[in-house]
Amino acid sequence: MPDQSRPSTGSTAGSADGGTPADVVADGPRRSDGPQLRPRNGLDRFFEITARRSTVTRELRGGLTTFFTMAYIVVLNPIILSGADVEGNELPFASVAAVTALIAGLMTVLMGVVGRYPFAVATGLGINAIVAVFAATQLSWPEIMGLVVLEGLLITVLVLTGFRKAVFEAIPPQLKTAIAVGIGFFLTIIGLADAGIIRPGNPLISFGVEGQLAGWPILVFVVGLLLTAVLVVRRVKGALLIGIIVSTVLAIIIEAVADIGPRFGDDGAVNDRGWALQVPTLPDDVVATPDLSIIGNFSLFGGFERIGVIAALLIVFSIMIADFFDTVGTVTAVGAEADLLDEKRNLPKSQPVLLVDSLAAAAGGAGSVSSNTTYIESTAGVADGARTGLASVVTGVLFLVATLFSPLVQVVPSEAAAPALVIVGALMIAQIRNLAWDDMALVIPAFLTIALMPFTYSITNGIGAGVVSYVLLQLAVGRRRAVHPLMWVIALLFLVYFMLEPLQQLF
Repeated sequence: MPDQSRPSTGSTAGSADGGTPADVVADGPRRSDGPQLRPRNGLDRFFEITARRSTVTRELRGGLTTFFTMAYIVVLNPIILSGADVEGNELPFASVAAVTALIAGLMTVLMGVVGRYPFAVATGLGINAIVAVFAATQLSWPEIMGLVVLEGLLITVLVLTGFRKAVFEAIPPQLKTAIAVGIGFFLTIIGLADAGIIRPGNPLISFGVEGQLAGWPILVFVVGLLLTAVLVVRRVKGALLIGIIVSTVLAIIIEAVADIGPRFGDDGAVNDRGWALQVPTLPDDVVATPDLSIIGNFSLFGGFERIGVIAALLIVFSIMIADFFDTVGTVTAVGAEADLLDEKRNLPKSQPVLLVDSLAAAAGGAGSVSSNTTYIESTAGVADGARTGLASVVTGVLFLVATLFSPLVQVVPSEAAAPALVIVGALMIAQIRNLAWDDMALVIPAFLTIALMPFTYSITNGIGAGVVSYVLLQLAVGRRRAVHPLMWVIALLFLVYFMLEPLQQLF
């Protein structure tokens, strides 16, 4: 049942932007409030725009919002992958930025055309950090990227055999709802961290700068958050996109007047009141020739030769588990926010989505920019109206354009995009009302799933804790037959995943 307190995201009748009546049947859960309307043209028919209670205008707007919310990856990924590998080689920053945008653009367009859902694809955060650690300690860049390619190909095989979809559908509705809620909190934590509202501190995290909301970048976030919140509750169409644009303009003006600079300087100096990632200044050059030299620079089996078969397989397994279940969480959360899940909390016609996501993992490794995966920031576009793959095509095209206009992409600071993540987090946690609260054997797994996602900064950790505790507690209360057989397999895989560190030391 749609949340009536949400902003207009595609279900409002007779909207000013050409909205369809409220009796249109969405693609997925069948609705009983009216017949399905006929598509208006070939584009509408292909993407099922009318059938999902959307319009071309909403899809374009949602695609723009998703792009601006996740464009930071074009800058952040090169930063994460900028360290030297075990042989002392470094990936060129400009090339990583260009290829990050290129692979994200190609795979997001493919997701839109083949998957036909509003999911955007880019280098997976968390996975790229794992890749960087292995490169710094055990493998060269070509060797670790070769293992990423193998991981992507392995997941592709699991999709083609139907195993990945079967795992997706085996997870019980209680955990799927908890995953969506947990990701809502996770997005909120990401937004607050990107804005500098919360920072690493003593004992755990601190509030702003020495307990104060100090610095112009934080002011930009606060203004953006309050503005976006007002627009959302007033049901203004494109609220999130408007918030990002206004915040960015404000940030550019403030930087031009105050000359704040970055939070972390090239010389290692730290400016607590500086911009977290991008400094919002108008670039000298609008167009930059992309450096694509790192594409194809991977060694498929080099890692096996360097560290041995068992150790290399453990690395592949760790990346695969993170990639596999990050996507499960993202697809569930975005589908829930778009109200596209069926009564069992499954995404209809999910096989093409999972296939493109798997191919994206291999493509990221082949491009030397780490595994690509479906992005949780897609929820921002959904909250702004996106319901179909047309929004993904828009986002993908913008990433492709970014390979040439990368200086413009770097104008948007994370403090301007962070309010959208916090607002989307607020929208997503509303699904907590669908959880069962009268059975502790269901409450505890749901709670662990919700809690561990933001506190460990990992979707995979949250899902793993939920799955393992769910199977254990169902067994403890005598409901062994209520557990899907695949859940036992998933729980076992997660136990291995959580024990990877001692296993790697052993082998």
